[in-house]
Amino acid sequence: MKKILSFVVVAVLALSLAACGNSGAPAQGEGSAAGEGTSKETLVMATNGAFPPYEYYDGDVMVGIDVEMAQAVADKLGMELQIEDMDFGAIIAAVQSGKADMGVAGMTVTEERLENVNFSDSYATGIQVVIVKEGSDIATIDDLEGKMIGVQESTTGHIYCADTPENGGYGEENVTAYTTGANAVEALKTGKVDCVVIDNEPAKAFVAANEGLKILETEFAVEDYAIAIAKDNTELVEKVNKALAELKADGTLDAIVAKYIPAE
Repeated sequence: MKKILSFVVVAVLALSLAACGNSGAPAQGEGSAAGEGTSKETLVMATNGAFPPYEYYDGDVMVGIDVEMAQAVADKLGMELQIEDMDFGAIIAAVQSGKADMGVAGMTVTEERLENVNFSDSYATGIQVVIVKEGSDIATIDDLEGKMIGVQESTTGHIYCADTPENGGYGEENVTAYTTGANAVEALKTGKVDCVVIDNEPAKAFVAANEGLKILETEFAVEDYAIAIAKDNTELVEKVNKALAELKADGTLDAIVAKYIPAE
């Protein structure tokens, strides 16, 4: 990959760099401090590799819409993409601390998240849906009251469902959060929860892989996906937005989405 590194060679600075031991690309998982913008050669992406078709494993290799989109953005910036797989709930903290430059994980823009990170322009639309067993007495989202709802922790499905009834939620006592959507679906299959609220595309993948499950026709929520970037790294936000605009304009982003989500 291309390298975007500019050095002013003076003796004092050279000694300072040597003392810090910060030459070359970051070590695995190291990333860069937030606010450095793109003045380095590696772009570290924090994600959760259990969210098909946005990010998931094909053998030992992570693939998906977000992975290819992030790679295309890195190429636009002349940087090498480095992917760090972690729990979804750890992504915002990783971006805030500078362990990752950006969080790319089918992440919805919410007011709460905006308090901690900035977001790029939206690159996709997500729909929250409900997975139930065939024959379930849950026919619409109106039937969720009093049911035990499974979710992936820290996702918007978790946030919405755990909120108070006054705010349109069902209360924390009626929600069980799991580290991955797959674990939530397994809990549904074994009867630990009555349904699972999760994004539509992963829901379709889980239902296709597990006989006896279905998705309710009623949509739970519609939301925008964007890239999370540290508050003080406005330079990177601007450059990512520029790259996304170019990828939309030249059809690259549409082609990536179509590769994983064929038109119906």
